[in-house]
Amino acid sequence: MGKTKKSRNRSKYNYSKNKKNLKKKIRRKEKPHIECPQIRNAWDEHKTVKQNLQEMGLSLGTKGMLPIKNQKDMESKPAETSVLKPYVIEAMEVEASLRGEDRTTCSTDIIEYVQYMVKEHNEDYKAMARDEKNYYQETPKQIKRKVELYKRCHPQEYAVFIASLQSQKST
Repeated sequence: MGKTKKSRNRSKYNYSKNKKNLKKKIRRKEKPHIECPQIRNAWDEHKTVKQNLQEMGLSLGTKGMLPIKNQKDMESKPAETSVLKPYVIEAMEVEASLRGEDRTTCSTDIIEYVQYMVKEHNEDYKAMARDEKNYYQETPKQIKRKVELYKRCHPQEYAVFIASLQSQKST
């Protein structure tokens, strides 16, 4: 039994249409993905990008952001800014002022290396550089940076380690 005309036409590839341009057109019509939650919440889909950003008090780019004008023009016209959504900038400033936590950590190899070096040589970085366990022939400055990294990443652990060294020396 033969196929109907509609089903045959559906399976044919249309060579006259440019698939790349069709994908671009679909992508342009899609809603933009905005990373910043403050801007995403204040975004109005019925307005253009420029209008949305002007309402929030933001600029699309650096071009024309700070125009250089003559002194005469500045005296005659005060700068008019129509920010309809100032809460966006305020929320972004609050988020930027919060200090993020330091996520840098040390590997267990570095921790063991630093603990061994401090245990053997205390704060003598030149002696650490000459130590036989210094396999990678690091300079005193490089070793000092590793010790400081360990102090910064694990301050409580470092304090406990130093306290245990002090107690071992006193006994």
